Amino acid sequence: MRMATSLSVLVLGAGGIGHAVVTGLETGIDRVDPFKDMKNRPRAGNGMNLLLVGTDGRDKVGREEKRKYRLGGAPCHCTDTIMLVHLSADRERATIVSLPRDTYTELPEHRDPASGAERAAHAVKLNAAYAEGGPSLTVRTVERMTGVKVDHYLEVDFSSFMKAVDTLGGVQICTARPMKDSYTGLDLAAGTHWLDGGQALRYVRSRHIDAAADLGRMQRQQTFLASLIKRATSSGVLMNPVKFRDVASTMLRSVRADRGFGTDQLLDLGQAMRGFTPASSEFASVPISDPSFPVKGIGSTVKWDPAKSQKLFEALREDKPLASKRPKPMAKPVDVAPGEIRVQVYNGTVQDGLGKRVDDALRATGFVTTRAPLNAEPRSLKHTLVEYDPRWDRSAKSLAAALPGAELRAVTGQGKTMKVTAGESFGKVERVQAEVRHRGEFGTVTGDQVVCP
Repeated sequence: MRMATSLSVLVLGAGGIGHAVVTGLETGIDRVDPFKDMKNRPRAGNGMNLLLVGTDGRDKVGREEKRKYRLGGAPCHCTDTIMLVHLSADRERATIVSLPRDTYTELPEHRDPASGAERAAHAVKLNAAYAEGGPSLTVRTVERMTGVKVDHYLEVDFSSFMKAVDTLGGVQICTARPMKDSYTGLDLAAGTHWLDGGQALRYVRSRHIDAAADLGRMQRQQTFLASLIKRATSSGVLMNPVKFRDVASTMLRSVRADRGFGTDQLLDLGQAMRGFTPASSEFASVPISDPSFPVKGIGSTVKWDPAKSQKLFEALREDKPLASKRPKPMAKPVDVAPGEIRVQVYNGTVQDGLGKRVDDALRATGFVTTRAPLNAEPRSLKHTLVEYDPRWDRSAKSLAAALPGAELRAVTGQGKTMKVTAGESFGKVERVQAEVRHRGEFGTVTGDQVVCP
């Protein structure tokens, strides 16, 4: 969840602001050396691989924020989120792979950084690697499990997460159903929402919304990252030196990075990613064979599917995309299925039977009409009008897509039923269908499939 901060740094580099600006920002990065004395590492592949680590940094959050955002409890000094980000050699694609924090793994032999004592290899959950050996042991463990060589390491805590989101002006999230988590305080109705930093933190932390638990939370984190990329690349931040500096400096003040990640890397990535969009990103999770694998002395862990996960990481090493090509839709894709949208039709003209014709056409396309069209007053409407309650804006846009040339008008308190008043310019109802997320072999989706339409 805190990876949004680090990933945004890469995206924001696309502004081409200049070496002097980025050099000034670089001085705010806290440095770490996770690759010191590492041996027997995987061979380098094509492209660039970054390990993005989010640590439990609640000890840096103020008392009031802890209370407001329900961040109580002692910090575990472990990694709460781990993601591998692969940037393709041509810099036209970013692949983000979530590694479940409860993954069953075996830590390699290592020296305890606090006591200096040698520790033998032993089984743990993946997020314990940081607690036992810091960034270096985390990198070693991930490389051993994936066979992917890590080129750069970025680490953040979530105290800066809220500030970064607020600096961007918030992020838009769409939910098809209500989301509520009493543990984090998340309470979102179905629809479109602009989340500030605190609300976004609740969204990416929540894992008590449904039975999917942590795995469902990873999908929401990926959705958030895609939305953050869309916000950063479409808000003008990248081309505004003042705004760029404000946002980037906020993010970089809390980032810990390896010594090799500096000005030249930021500029190189920034120039290469000028045309980056949500469609340029793809999100996947490690294939799992058992989401609740019991281990004595450890508890319930997540066990990877050895064959499928090996195939996924092989694709990363070979710089291959994970998302397959989506089939061409047979009808215009919309966000909400017609069968979920109730419509009352009105005739806004003097044409006899127009209301029934529109009602029949909408029903034939799949919309739930009342089958009882009414006459509007006055009956002199030129363009077809769709009136809707703002709480169901996604449904309204989906309905309007089936009525070419229709105008949208928000009416607070109207309720869930859409009101369509046919105008003189009405021609036909176009076929529409809910856009189905086409997942690749590893459950992969591209960013444009998960952001708000």
